[in-house]
Amino acid sequence: MEGLRYAKFERIMLRSHPQLTEKWVQDRIAEDPSILGLGDLILKDKERAQPRAGRLDLLLQDGDGAQRFEVELQLGRTDESHIIRTIEYWDIERKRYPQYDHTAVLVAEDITSRFLNVVSLFNGFIPLVAIQMSALKHGDSVSLVFTTVLDQMTLGLLEDEEEAEVADRSYWDKRSTPQTVGLADQMLALVHTFAPDVELKYNKFHIGLAVDGRPKNFTIFRPLKSSLRTEFRMSKSEDVQQRIEDAGLDLIDYSKRGRYRVRLAAGDIEQHRDFLLGLLRRSYEEDG
Repeated sequence: MEGLRYAKFERIMLRSHPQLTEKWVQDRIAEDPSILGLGDLILKDKERAQPRAGRLDLLLQDGDGAQRFEVELQLGRTDESHIIRTIEYWDIERKRYPQYDHTAVLVAEDITSRFLNVVSLFNGFIPLVAIQMSALKHGDSVSLVFTTVLDQMTLGLLEDEEEAEVADRSYWDKRSTPQTVGLADQMLALVHTFAPDVELKYNKFHIGLAVDGRPKNFTIFRPLKSSLRTEFRMSKSEDVQQRIEDAGLDLIDYSKRGRYRVRLAAGDIEQHRDFLLGLLRRSYEEDG
């Protein structure tokens, strides 16, 4: 190709290199966390002290501030101590700061098949990413290349199983009250202003939404004795959370399933009609 020249790079092993130390690698990632290939991340902390457990090499955070990555570096081949340390630091940080989603990240020069076999057994229960690092030399320049060899596995949504547990309206009338089930009807009426083909679908664990019998659960409802728990599926946003709180609605939390959970009492839907309509529409649009 015109203007481009082929250059042969030499791979060097950092573990045995006299100058390119683990701290050197740590500094390069700290300068530009995006080189890991995990997205637009910023450095939150380096050599972060852990209670009775040493120091975490790097703590990274995504630009939206919702997710943190506990990163451990290892020159050479993965070993048991680094695997345990990576998971231990992840566990400490997630317990100290539960308001964030946390992912453990192990970066090593040589990630063995044995490591992958062992870690794959609990991946999906412990969010773990393994990245293999290569140092490439050309002339007097050195570059680092990072390749994800084990990505975080997303667990299947519990809603998928819940859909199979079919119920009917009378089931929910008895489990909660006809009045709180009626609040779901009011929410459906709002949905019909922009999606007239959507209908309620009764399951044992929630009242979902469907089109022609096929689930379309951009929002789901769980009637209680005195209120309707409504769960809007949408990306986490400080702006959305603040607007829900400013509206005076009872915000429960942002669930691990990616939903804002709001408790609606009698009168709330009529009083906050336009705001709730906006949440429903946004949830519908994000769901695609």
